[in-house]
Amino acid sequence: MPEHIPSQSPSAPGEFAGHGEFAGRVALVTGAGQGIGEAVVRALAARGATVAATDRTPEGVEALAAEPGAGKVVAYPLDVTDAAAVDAVVARVEDELGPLDLLVNVAGILRISPATELTDQDWADTFAVNTTGVFHTSRAAAARMAERRKGCVVTVASNAAGIPRTGMAAYAASKAAAAMFTKCLGLEVARSGVRCNVVAPGSTDTPMLRGMGEGRVDAERSLIDGDLASYKNGIPLGRIAQPEDIADAVLFLASDRARHITMQDIYVDGGATLR
Repeated sequence: MPEHIPSQSPSAPGEFAGHGEFAGRVALVTGAGQGIGEAVVRALAARGATVAATDRTPEGVEALAAEPGAGKVVAYPLDVTDAAAVDAVVARVEDELGPLDLLVNVAGILRISPATELTDQDWADTFAVNTTGVFHTSRAAAARMAERRKGCVVTVASNAAGIPRTGMAAYAASKAAAAMFTKCLGLEVARSGVRCNVVAPGSTDTPMLRGMGEGRVDAERSLIDGDLASYKNGIPLGRIAQPEDIADAVLFLASDRARHITMQDIYVDGGATLR
């Protein structure tokens, strides 16, 4: 997998002081312990937001919150598959940090297997996190946002939600379901002033992607060039995304610059799906 290239933006590690686009706003980010979720937390905090960083394994978010200058990041352990735990954490965040203005659903897992060999457990686990987890968090947050007649939900799905992928049936199906749920939610709460959108990344330099490479030295080249045997297009822009690329799209949709955008799906994949 490609070596990580540090961002030069205010969302780079250790740089939490920003220009304040989200000053006074409270955000909750799931799957914040690493990868895209961590990048979203950094980007929001750099721009003035108070961020509840949640993850099933607390070590990553606790380390993030403990970094010098990260006073606006607060760690909350959370398993998004547990509806009662989600409701409790959302209530606690609002009690401790203030009313939620923004929810970013990033938590996700990937189980690689041909569809005919998928186990019941792999299928259930994938949907429990990638789809039901989005349902739990979005239901809890959007209900409160709708009462206040303001707020924003952004779900990080995948470009696999819009194009078939070999070996990724459970992941692709779960992300497609999460994306459509988010859009349906957006339709229902639009008149309450709440916007709901989807960001669909392609190949991004995260621990999840590196795990797919299984140590292959040609993994990066294969992703960029594509793989005819697996019916996979390459990446026209010729690079694998960094987590900050995805975070930038999330922040745009969460910002006032996107105030008239809802129920949309933005693909951030370097053109890989040719959309």
